[in-house]
Amino acid sequence: MGFSAKQVQALRRDVDQRAVRTRTANGRELSYIEGWYVISEANRIFGFDGWSRETVETKCVLAREVRGTFQAVYTNRVRISVRAGGAVVVREGHGTGQGSGASVGDVHDIALKAAETDATKRALATFGKPFGLALYGRLISSPPIAGTSQIQISRAQVPLPPDDTTPIPRPSRYYGRRQDLVTRDRAQARKSLAAQPQALPNTSLVPEQPDATPDKIDKSALTIGEPKRIREKAHLRFVASHPCLVCGRQPADPHHLRFAQPRALGMKVSDEFTVPLCRDHHRQLHHAGNEIAWWNSVNIKPLPIAKALWFENHPVTAGGAGGESADGDADINDQDQTHIPPVMA
Repeated sequence: MGFSAKQVQALRRDVDQRAVRTRTANGRELSYIEGWYVISEANRIFGFDGWSRETVETKCVLAREVRGTFQAVYTNRVRISVRAGGAVVVREGHGTGQGSGASVGDVHDIALKAAETDATKRALATFGKPFGLALYGRLISSPPIAGTSQIQISRAQVPLPPDDTTPIPRPSRYYGRRQDLVTRDRAQARKSLAAQPQALPNTSLVPEQPDATPDKIDKSALTIGEPKRIREKAHLRFVASHPCLVCGRQPADPHHLRFAQPRALGMKVSDEFTVPLCRDHHRQLHHAGNEIAWWNSVNIKPLPIAKALWFENHPVTAGGAGGESADGDADINDQDQTHIPPVMA
């Protein structure tokens, strides 16, 4: 065998349980280790220049768009070559990955990277236990309990002891341990705050809001506030009940006017800034890139229509959130009200 005695010993060692993660799929709890951890273990055991990865085949098996959300699924085949003494050991693995979102490029990039990572983990798992091979079919039996049958427990699901105060190990060997301790410290801090007999007086400059939950704050009330992003499915259904603004066809999709509020990472604008568009024009708008230029090309003023729809669906709160002006482009916002197409029977 070309591997050194130290490498053979490392390949026979079980995977570190602190690096094992769990997720639920189709009603079953699965154990796995993350891709970056597998690559780090390969660098530790084989050496940074002792192995290589080659993508043999990549194929996009699904690419579609559903109600403004793009989906993609990729398959990937990876070849791992490890230098063991004077020989080269070659193994291959297959993997799949999927992604979904509002950006076509991001969706394909996420699905492609997920497929490549999955294939890499499966190829490296053939070399030994520390790469995840120990997670397949490894069960331990708990002692029988009186009145019950014997219980099978997966080693990957054994929790950390509640009184564990082990110092944080080196990040190069034990991954995820730091996050476990941080989560535990936060839980202990919450219990300590809950055990206090009397709360401190409110000295915050932000006025109290009785309806606000302790975990969330109204960022619009801060000194440098952020716009509110209202989420209301009933209003989206109300907007979708109207015909398309461009062609008058039904059914329509509620389109969020992206220029109506400042952009935020992974967040749409508030549901009050939505207008109805048919599937064809909704797709055409998402592919246009410059939304303001697209609306100008069809000679429609969407922001007044969105506000009017919000006022119509919220007659009591029309002077509240729906009446607030958004920070958008002047070419769209500074326009007069436009007639709303009637709901088609």
